Amino acid sequence: MRDFYIAHEEDIKAGKTTDVYFIRTKKILEEKGIHKKVFADVTTTSLPHGWKWGVLAGIEEVAKLLEGLPINVYAMPEGTIFHPYEPVMQIEGFYKEFGIYETAMLGMLSQASGIATAALRTKIAAKFKPVYSFGIRHMHPAIAPMIDRSAFIGGCDGVSGVLGAKMIGEKPVGTMPHALIITIGDQVKAWKYYDEVMPPEVPRTALIDTFYDEKFEALMAAEALGERLDAVRLDTPSSRRGNFRKIVEEVRWELDLRGYGHVKIFLSGGLNEESLKGLADVADAFGVGGSIASAKPVDFSLDIVEIEGKPMTKRGKLSGRKQIYRCENGHYHRVPADKKFENCPVCGAKVEPLLKPLIENGEIVAELPKAREIRKYVLEQAEKFGLSLE
Repeated sequence: MRDFYIAHEEDIKAGKTTDVYFIRTKKILEEKGIHKKVFADVTTTSLPHGWKWGVLAGIEEVAKLLEGLPINVYAMPEGTIFHPYEPVMQIEGFYKEFGIYETAMLGMLSQASGIATAALRTKIAAKFKPVYSFGIRHMHPAIAPMIDRSAFIGGCDGVSGVLGAKMIGEKPVGTMPHALIITIGDQVKAWKYYDEVMPPEVPRTALIDTFYDEKFEALMAAEALGERLDAVRLDTPSSRRGNFRKIVEEVRWELDLRGYGHVKIFLSGGLNEESLKGLADVADAFGVGGSIASAKPVDFSLDIVEIEGKPMTKRGKLSGRKQIYRCENGHYHRVPADKKFENCPVCGAKVEPLLKPLIENGEIVAELPKAREIRKYVLEQAEKFGLSLE
């Protein structure tokens, strides 16, 4: 018996996390000697909350999942901006060789892409000011590293998870919890102890909403730490929040008035894309939890679009092989795979195919970039293509 209800890597790679009807399908195909080569698309017909675009994530995990199978896989590079009805991945091979992995593959892509998309939307709402992912406490710890990675590549500047940060080659980011202040029993002592114990590279950010009004605790922290104080964090509970923007403005005013203009304001506590729109101009950085970590997954599906070289699919889908081209101005074009594009029919700019070889006969042939490289690619697209929240 296991202590935790989680699947281990070997369970996933053995196909044990699949839906049972894929096991039944494999058994029928094998017992009846049906050995047909198929070509399948991974697409979504819509995005959560009516979003117009998404950030593709989970490609590296899928590559590792399918590695070694006698199949070919084509995919958009991880971090690519995509839209509904555009294939983000394609699989070519005998269906019985990869069908049992559909559940795990879609789960990897769906949840990671939902989190990465929410992260970029949050980053845009924050006017590209620092945003940190603090939300792994809202999700099962078994997937904390995946959440942290997806949030980071989607645009977050850092993550709080110790293991998640380590796995992507970053340092975890965080301030201090209310528990520290309450346990010590005195906020000034807690701030000073934090300053005395933490290494120099850890920013001195004082939590200022535990016992007293935020603007008074902000001044207490500034007086206690002086020039060593980097920022104050407001995590004001909703029952005391009222007009949060006004509270932040008061803190900023009182700090500036007394010569503490160097102290930045860090906000956290129930923040999301909508609330950040009204706070981005009065604060310097944001810690965001559940709205990123528990973001709604993208509803990807895998659909066969070709059987033995002949276009065939189910109702509501487009048959045949496809390619997605994107020009340098951000225009996307879905075309049959044998139709070659060189210039965008909208603006005349050069185009590039987005679906590229990921796996060839079981071997990973594409580069799998580091998380920081993917994050850079995501933010470059957001800026270059002028992504909006509309």
